[in-house]
Amino acid sequence: MQLMTKELEKRFAKVGSQENIENPIVIAKFFNPTGRGTWLATEYNPSDKIFFGYVSLFGDHCDEWGSFGLAELQDYKDKRFGLGIERDLHFKEQPIKPLIKHYTKRR
Repeated sequence: MQLMTKELEKRFAKVGSQENIENPIVIAKFFNPTGRGTWLATEYNPSDKIFFGYVSLFGDHCDEWGSFGLAELQDYKDKRFGLGIERDLHFKEQPIKPLIKHYTKRR
């Protein structure tokens, strides 16, 4: 699966930095289809191919804001099924706060 497209890259560029926005818009959602792991990207730097956003691995106090690389997502392969990280093709852009509440409720 192609995690980054030209259209998506253009959308990230159009939205730009959201660091001073209280409830930034999530542009893309990536997930592990075989287990835990959701990456909600609010920004993307095409020169170093690094996203910024919210990472939910366990739906608890360990979830956090941070940077993650496109290569890191592309290189991951599940040992059991051999599947990689996917981009949610049906995801619609939305503010982050309701999504954080959703992911921290799943315990």
